[in-house]
Amino acid sequence: MPISLDLSDPRTRPAVTKPKAGKTPLIGLDRAELGEALREAGVGEKQVRMRVSQLWHWLYLRGAGDFSQMRNVSKELRARMAERFTIDRPQIVEEQVSSDGTRKWLLRFPSRGAGKPVEVETVYIPEEGRGTLCISSQVGCTLTCSFCHTGTQRLVRNLTAEEILAQLLVARDRLGDFPDADTPQGAIVPTAGRKVSNIVMMGMGEPLYNFDHVKKALLIAADGDGLSLSKRRITLSTSGVVPNIARTGEEIGVMLAISLHAVRDELRNELVPINKQYPLSDLLDACRAYPGLSNARRITFEYVMLKGVNDGLDDARGLVKLLQGIPAKINLIPFNPWPGSRYECSDWEQIERFAEVINRSGYASPIRTPRGRDILAACGQLKSESERLKLRERLALEAMVTGHGAE
Repeated sequence: MPISLDLSDPRTRPAVTKPKAGKTPLIGLDRAELGEALREAGVGEKQVRMRVSQLWHWLYLRGAGDFSQMRNVSKELRARMAERFTIDRPQIVEEQVSSDGTRKWLLRFPSRGAGKPVEVETVYIPEEGRGTLCISSQVGCTLTCSFCHTGTQRLVRNLTAEEILAQLLVARDRLGDFPDADTPQGAIVPTAGRKVSNIVMMGMGEPLYNFDHVKKALLIAADGDGLSLSKRRITLSTSGVVPNIARTGEEIGVMLAISLHAVRDELRNELVPINKQYPLSDLLDACRAYPGLSNARRITFEYVMLKGVNDGLDDARGLVKLLQGIPAKINLIPFNPWPGSRYECSDWEQIERFAEVINRSGYASPIRTPRGRDILAACGQLKSESERLKLRERLALEAMVTGHGAE
């Protein structure tokens, strides 16, 4: 059965400091920006390069969450940085653990300017020999894909590079996954070999509608002197923002995944409404031209299996024809139900028949094993808990007004 940890209990609450107003976040700054921040803090030009390297090491290799941990930096400089800057983590509001080991964190980020604090969900999926972290790029989403729970939450704002990277840092904190560092207070120590080895930009939001911040965060995540994730272990998933697909290959160089889900424009217009702006022909042209595309760097096409909607064998044959000439892998995703959805998951036998058609054509077509369904952590199920609470509160208020109890 799933477990939900009460993070108001000091035995399970991680050490999280309240955000400090007026301080500049250092997480998410590139080296040039870190250097400029240090100059403004009074660090001499001759020391800037060395201090940037020290900071980078402590932030991204050692996972320091407090300046006091930076033991090879002078006490005076640590105090000066603590007065001007912050490296605080977001607050973990809730942590849920699925019966299959999947973990979902609800993270609360402090207000930005005149805005309010916001919440996003991040999911960790442990697998044999690897662990994958599913990261959000926006609070809510504008795409309104009809089968996706996140699409029912209105877009609040883009996440910053700091907030995107913070999801990775929090996960490594909780999993005890930073090398050569003291085990963080409240950390969950994974079994041998289980750590964050892969990240996927498949959480809340459309990454290519937040291109600059996503690019900055992923380049820092891939930096060999810090978090050091191989770009072949980073996958960015898009619903089809065609103008930014080539930029993703040229400027970020990570693996690409396309949320396809239909082989006809008429149906994809309904399932993935961005298709009205960038139809299948434009999307597939962009995929064929993706920089670095090869058999070793295939594009992953994601295809959610919806009973009686897109799961016919004619659809399978159409999918093969549509992707002809593109080095590709096709992930078949059993639909993950969520409250209020009008779709059903295809029967397992039908999914296997669908996969067989694709496999016979020469494409790899794995059927994704649903993970974290019992905590709404599976593909297409993420949505800020605050939105669910608002819905429950509204229903309770309506029940009070009408005199009827909630069923």
